[in-house]
Amino acid sequence: MKRREMIKYLSAAPLAGGLAGHSLGGQPGGPPSVPWEAGAGARDLISELGLKTFINASCVCTSLTASLMPPEVTQAIVKGAEEFVLLNDVLDKVGARIAELCHAEAATVTAGCWSALVQGLAGVMTGMDRQKVMQLPNVAGMRSEVIMQRSHATGYHQALTNTGASIVLIETREEAEAAISEKTAMLWFLNRELHKGKLDYQQWVALGKKHRIPTMIDIASDAHPVDNLWKFNDMGFDLVAISGGKAMRGPQSTGILMGRKDLIAASRLSAPPNSGICRGHKVNKEEILAMYVALERHLKIDHEKEWKMWEATMAVIVDSVKGLKGVSPVVFIPEIANYTPTLHLTWDEKSIHLTGQQLKERLWNGDPGIEVMLGGTMGTKKGGIELSVWQLKPGQERIVAARVKEELIKASPETARG
Repeated sequence: MKRREMIKYLSAAPLAGGLAGHSLGGQPGGPPSVPWEAGAGARDLISELGLKTFINASCVCTSLTASLMPPEVTQAIVKGAEEFVLLNDVLDKVGARIAELCHAEAATVTAGCWSALVQGLAGVMTGMDRQKVMQLPNVAGMRSEVIMQRSHATGYHQALTNTGASIVLIETREEAEAAISEKTAMLWFLNRELHKGKLDYQQWVALGKKHRIPTMIDIASDAHPVDNLWKFNDMGFDLVAISGGKAMRGPQSTGILMGRKDLIAASRLSAPPNSGICRGHKVNKEEILAMYVALERHLKIDHEKEWKMWEATMAVIVDSVKGLKGVSPVVFIPEIANYTPTLHLTWDEKSIHLTGQQLKERLWNGDPGIEVMLGGTMGTKKGGIELSVWQLKPGQERIVAARVKEELIKASPETARG
């Protein structure tokens, strides 16, 4: 096409496109209607793609796609998709609100808790030096060692090595003191493993203050109890990382990094829209807004009322199996991580010929499928199954109760009835 013809074609294209989109959409000979036009019905992609849905009586782990978002959170996503805003602006505004709500100097929304760990450590290592920002994961000339208790190295700590940092494992305060050097960048603490280490919160923070080394705590699944959202900031941790899509019911791909203003500012240099090591950890504007709404909602709801509802829901399941001979239902509360009423259900396998794994599989393969955990998942003794109720939709507790009872009875029809 010649230059003159190209200009003529382009000048006419907007008008033609506008007429086609509004006058001919969906009509014979015209372009098809686009899904977001007024009146277009929402597609049921779950059915269309043949995806298996299930009742989540388990937990909010990543493989189960965490939690379900409430209407106000999904509405924030839809509304946020209707306008352009600058990414830095929405990160600034939302970060300031989150910081205020959580007693932090500053905060930013990240691509999950893992991303918060990487981004936070990157900020500690580079400061505001843009040359160092672009240098990572080459750590030459930087403090690049992270000290943690050996019991806290459970896999999530690998996020920190994405920056190029190396891990130094210790067990006692004396070992920690000896490990600290001019190479030490940060002291990292995994909240879930609090009781497996020899150093507690206060000792860890004090160690960091003494040597002027930043401390970070990972509280991924610990938005319950609700005061955890500011407790660790008030305690003196320099950085706090948490998941957004678990107990807070925000988008699964979001998290929050909060803490010292200078460290949050430095961490932002490694994240979108900048070209640092976290460039690929992109969070879109819709998710950022939805994360903020989810946090607000989590802070405002009546947690005492919510807890009573969980207890009542759990009672339905417990009551359904109480009359079964040899079955022992024990409700407990995990002290850290997934702090909700949880059922550890065991039985006499000599009279009920069923293992925990077999029951788990039969519940999953039923209609509807039900996901539960194996015994020991939440720190109890192994054996049987464990299940929680905080992710159930109204009425699903009765389905879970009936299915669990049904499978236990089928495994021992002569002796399981009380």
